[in-house]
Amino acid sequence: MGKHWINGSFVRGATRDFFTTVSPAHDTTVSEYALGSADDVHQAVKAARKAFDTGPWPRMTGRERANILIDIGHRIRAQCDELAHLETLESGKPITQAIDEINATVDLWHYAATLARHTSGEAYNHLGENKIGLVMREPAGVVGLITPWNFPLLIISQKLPYALAVGCTAVVKPSELTPGTTLKLATIAHESGVPPGVINVVTGFGDPVGKSLSEHADLDVISFTGSTEVGRQVAAAAGKNLKRCSLELGGKNPHIVFADADLDAAVDPVVFGVYFNMGECCNSGSRLLLEESIAEEFTQRVLELAAKVPVGDPLSPEVKVGAIINEAQLNKINQYVESGEHSGARLRLGGQQIPTLNGRFFEPTIFDQATPDMPIAREEIFGPVLSIITFKSTEEAINIANDTNYGLSAGVWTTNVDTAFEMSRNIRAGTIWINCFMEGHPELPFGGYNDSGLGRELGRFSTDEFTELKTIQLHTGIHTGSWL
Repeated sequence: MGKHWINGSFVRGATRDFFTTVSPAHDTTVSEYALGSADDVHQAVKAARKAFDTGPWPRMTGRERANILIDIGHRIRAQCDELAHLETLESGKPITQAIDEINATVDLWHYAATLARHTSGEAYNHLGENKIGLVMREPAGVVGLITPWNFPLLIISQKLPYALAVGCTAVVKPSELTPGTTLKLATIAHESGVPPGVINVVTGFGDPVGKSLSEHADLDVISFTGSTEVGRQVAAAAGKNLKRCSLELGGKNPHIVFADADLDAAVDPVVFGVYFNMGECCNSGSRLLLEESIAEEFTQRVLELAAKVPVGDPLSPEVKVGAIINEAQLNKINQYVESGEHSGARLRLGGQQIPTLNGRFFEPTIFDQATPDMPIAREEIFGPVLSIITFKSTEEAINIANDTNYGLSAGVWTTNVDTAFEMSRNIRAGTIWINCFMEGHPELPFGGYNDSGLGRELGRFSTDEFTELKTIQLHTGIHTGSWL
């Protein structure tokens, strides 16, 4: 492809240099993209600024914007196979999962369309006989969106349609590992009637593209999804210009199973929760907390099911675990496995790279006899590695669950409603799943506590990230009284 998407068309970058993406599963070149620069970011922000300040998008009715967002969703669905194939090639995720994600993406766009018509302010009629107060919600302006490689189309669709719904314009920086579907999305939006300059996509690396976008003075909002380390850098850059910053970062999520739980129902979600998307998922249930009395029995069930998980070519419909994104991530996973063994945890399953002629694949891996202080039980691995920890009481389970710097999500399995709500109220995380895991709906907000980020995506509260509140006070009739 080799071009950015700026002001409604593909344009060559300022440097005219390129980079390529490589399939993690096949070691073959997927596509060629423009190597973005600070100048490219500036041109994209300039286009978005003009589209916001003088263009039609913020001035359209909510109905007009909603209709366009709905059409984008329909066009995404119509191109599902093409988008899923591209995403599988660039990310290494199984094709069946990619198809599911494309369909989930459609739902995000269609839900965001409802907010275009229902985002509202408030009126206050009790301030006095001749006084009326209005609180209006207005679009914040130009937003910068920086997205990761693990869910390329899904995550941009957790941000972009919500920003568009309220009248913002955007500059998007997708991961350099998986930019393909984001560029496709820009063309789909253009075909649906999004005016030039409203959506701009600059491809390239975090430095200089992401860095320049985060620091740009003409941006009003920055929204980033990625690692906590980089999130801190984005927040620091945004702080220099006092721009609003929304961060969706990492997680070390506990999956907690009590002795009274339906163990038959829990085992499959536990395995799914840690190996979904090869464990390259901020919501991964990579800590399994088991009540002592059922720990041995349930661990055995998890081991048996995990051993059956098919790993291999992500283009095969039978495969559930695909390829690791790149060599750096593979090395990180290996280092954590070595750390687990050295720390005294017991390796029960996997622990090795799968030898193949092409690509990078890692065995589903399980440690038990882990303790909360071990790196494998505290730090985000972003790979198919499960650490099992036991607990004796509800209080101990809560303490272990909260004993990390993260607070993104948690799963609780119990048939006792008191236990379920005690856990939900005391675990400091943005999402608590009770007797289910990693389910999501566009209506429900998503985000985390502590090092898992700032702000919330999805749901009606998502518009808070992309709007400003304006107070208007009106005095009717004759103004009485004076200062002097």
